[in-house]
Amino acid sequence: MAIFRPVQTEFWTDVKVSEDMTPEDKLFMVYLLTNPHTTQLGVYEITPKIIAFEIGFSVESARALLDRFENHHKLIKYNKETREIAIKNWGKYNLTRGGKPIEDCLKKEIDKVKDLTLVKFILERTENEKLVEKISFYAGFDDTSTIRGTSRGQKEEEKEKEKEEKEKKEEKEYIVEIVNYLNDTCGSSYRSSTKKTQSFIKTRLNEKFTIDDFKKVIDVKHAEWTGTSQAKYLRPETLFGTKFEGYLQQWELWKNGKTRGRNERPYEESGSYVPEEARRGIQPTDNRGFAKTIG
Repeated sequence: MAIFRPVQTEFWTDVKVSEDMTPEDKLFMVYLLTNPHTTQLGVYEITPKIIAFEIGFSVESARALLDRFENHHKLIKYNKETREIAIKNWGKYNLTRGGKPIEDCLKKEIDKVKDLTLVKFILERTENEKLVEKISFYAGFDDTSTIRGTSRGQKEEEKEKEKEEKEKKEEKEYIVEIVNYLNDTCGSSYRSSTKKTQSFIKTRLNEKFTIDDFKKVIDVKHAEWTGTSQAKYLRPETLFGTKFEGYLQQWELWKNGKTRGRNERPYEESGSYVPEEARRGIQPTDNRGFAKTIG
């Protein structure tokens, strides 16, 4: 009979996966969840040599991945002596239903586990409390309340982490929207993935500026600099740098200036508005078409 291991489709859109993992990491994570050595419990024996053979990596690469997943991503625990591995959130997604067949299977698997601290590692993130008690009993753990307490603490920690990941995802979406608006407005082709651009935008977002604030700055400087020698400064490091707040204040003047005349443009240094005709040296006329006397 075929054995199936569920993998959430959200795996591919998870922030940790999309932001922190390399293509090699993603393949390795799916392998850890679905390889033929996995168990119902989530603790199983595996070696770098087996991993290398089944995925097609070198043994050294397999060792490096195990170390990376344990110490960098912190998604597994691996006992080099017993050659046993435990996957962090296995219990959360796989130990969700009880029943005698599953409990009997778990008991048999626990009897084969050499390092029982790996079982505790699984239980810390298992939400089904009845299964936590059963597995704790099978493993001979005396104080199941400690495990349940740790589990509750982990839930709070995970909620906080989910909140942080959500904020990180929203921040990424904001950056994409801002850079796209800059490109659409100015006809440029800056990338939202550039670290330098991200840094400028994140700094302003951390100062509580909004997406609308970014758009206002883009609009006012585009109106002022397009067609001039300053047009080359319609770029993220200039627009979103330390003068950002000053540019934003200028937008209010520019907006008010626009209501007085559609050809008015701001002067950056003074913050005042001068009609386009005056900037081009053309005298204003009265309503009969004659030039007015200035002075």
